[in-house]
Amino acid sequence: MAEQRKPRGPVDRTVPPGDNRERLVCGDCGYIVYDNPKIVVGSVVRHRGRYLLCRRAIEPRIGFWTLPAGYMELNETTEAGALREAWEEAQARIEIEGLLAIYNIPRLSQVQLIYRARLLDEAIAPGPESREVGLFSWDDIPWNEIAFPSVNWSLDADRTLGDGVPFRPVTNPPGNVGNLTQGGL
Repeated sequence: MAEQRKPRGPVDRTVPPGDNRERLVCGDCGYIVYDNPKIVVGSVVRHRGRYLLCRRAIEPRIGFWTLPAGYMELNETTEAGALREAWEEAQARIEIEGLLAIYNIPRLSQVQLIYRARLLDEAIAPGPESREVGLFSWDDIPWNEIAFPSVNWSLDADRTLGDGVPFRPVTNPPGNVGNLTQGGL
């Protein structure tokens, strides 16, 4: 009796026909893994001249301070993701005011969308990914303990904007999320 070979899955790193980049390809069925950038969403949250920061309880950069931010989930808008991250990391209820910044971090394969938001309620508390949370005046921000360069960039962008209105990009028409039954792709 001939021994059956087990399928291996996408383990071969090669440039598929018609492509220009190496991808993981299954040698048995030809399935191609398209590993694309991750989208990070978050917000610079302000309240009475202070900024909301979260001390990380997870790697990378455990123990350092960051904005409430993280990876988008499937079937989620960027705004909903920023609201969710603020709640998950700081139990913070926020209102998005507009898009503050878009950062490209190719070494991490990330695109970061950072919103400006205002805190609706001072009742904040650490979520499972935060050791502690706090509201800091500009001069009290623990600058030497900031987790990532994009946190500095975001805080600087917010300060530069001052009381100005953040950028408001054109987005989906109200209630339309691209379902074919709604006439959009």
